[in-house]
Amino acid sequence: MKTIGYVLADFPVFSETFVGNEIRAMQEQGHRVVPIVLRRTDGPAQSADLKLKEIAHYLPEHSDFSALKALPSLSSSFLSALQFCRQQTGLPVYSLLGNAMKIASLARQEGVEHFHAHFAGPAAAHAIVAARLMRVSCSFVCHGHDVYSEAIDLPEKLEAADFVVAVCNDMAEDLHTLCPEAEISIVPCGIDPTRFRPRLNGGDNGRLLFIGRLVEQKGIDDLFTALHEMGDAMPPVDIVGDGPLKQRLQAQAIKFELEKKGLAFLGPKPAEWLTENGPHYKALVAPFKVAPDKSRDSGPLVAKEAMAMALPVITTDFMGMKETITPECGYKVPPGNPQALQAALEAFLALSPENQEEMGAAGRRRVCETFTLQNQARALSNLVEAAIPHRKAA
Repeated sequence: MKTIGYVLADFPVFSETFVGNEIRAMQEQGHRVVPIVLRRTDGPAQSADLKLKEIAHYLPEHSDFSALKALPSLSSSFLSALQFCRQQTGLPVYSLLGNAMKIASLARQEGVEHFHAHFAGPAAAHAIVAARLMRVSCSFVCHGHDVYSEAIDLPEKLEAADFVVAVCNDMAEDLHTLCPEAEISIVPCGIDPTRFRPRLNGGDNGRLLFIGRLVEQKGIDDLFTALHEMGDAMPPVDIVGDGPLKQRLQAQAIKFELEKKGLAFLGPKPAEWLTENGPHYKALVAPFKVAPDKSRDSGPLVAKEAMAMALPVITTDFMGMKETITPECGYKVPPGNPQALQAALEAFLALSPENQEEMGAAGRRRVCETFTLQNQARALSNLVEAAIPHRKAA
């Protein structure tokens, strides 16, 4: 197994549970992981990520002298790294090169054999340049906004990496269109089904659950419209999360009198809250869509976590949901269509409790067979293991 340098723009980020999950899963595969973080964040963090934070290298805390000290050993590969720095436009050339030299210096001391970055932004650029300096392989994973709303130098990065991970089929097709020569592999984000488990006995609490950042691409505005149109038949819903739309949504809830009918804003919650409370809900509602700025969720974990807890999922036929949710385990409606979402909610609520439970059980079977964290880590591990000797041969 290999030593992998994980290049991250920020870590830990409260809402990005998939990063820490993947690192821990790669460690369980036998790899040694060295997190290298471009910026230190002091916001809230998932408790499971705090141990990884302790072993992370935060680049601003390492002196610029470490980059200069590394220069003699990197001189033979300097021109290749400089070439990519000049091709890209998103970062100042000498800032990118200097930081990458610091990363390479740290990575050489740690014995890094492969660089892997999350998101196709600055983290991917730094991983590519550091890998060129060290003459090792590199990869990065795309998630959503880094491809569709904030893409910077994406074709150049796709061509420069040894392989790139897409988290769903639609994204893989879009990346291939951008750069037909790129090595694109589909590796869906997975979950740990031993952590997210169904309730053992008793009925559900009668409530639906929405969980996620309060932003346009989550479709939360469509959900509020659908609930309003349901009138007195509206089911009670808990809204878990925070974000820029919160004040607007609270005003809308007052206008539509949704809180009088059972809607509640619970605010952001740690991952432990979901594992403890999630199994008691009736279903998850997740109406993903494209935001006005083209942001989108490409393979949301929350749907797979809900499936593992045997919750039916009412979502949209969008990006990663296309291959995640089947008719046996939930409903898919056209994205951005509150009327279709309303009809799906009404159809689900009309099912007998037994049929609702059967739908939840089918979702758990599907996620355990297809979308586990172990499957994700095994696939990524195989890609890394194949890339290293290929790069050495080149």
